[in-house]
Amino acid sequence: MRSLLVLAALSLLLPALPAMAGPGDAQGQVRKELRAGNVRSLREIEQRVLPTMPGAQYLGPEYDPAALAYRLKFLRDGRVIFVDVDARSGQVMRQSR
Repeated sequence: MRSLLVLAALSLLLPALPAMAGPGDAQGQVRKELRAGNVRSLREIEQRVLPTMPGAQYLGPEYDPAALAYRLKFLRDGRVIFVDVDARSGQVMRQSR
């Protein structure tokens, strides 16, 4: 009976596993998209965006495979700033203040 309960609980969790994908999964997805020629490289995106953020400390990127977008994170005057960039075109989509 106990093993049946464990199996039932696991079956409920399995569909949620892709939604709980870690950062390594996004990295693999962006590599796949790069090889296919669907997105621009992070280096190219950074070369476009970093010069537009004078006085800000660059904290690093994230990649959203569902949106095909990079999110670059900056810190300026104690505030976190997110710059969302379309990974296909390299165009800034929005910037938080």
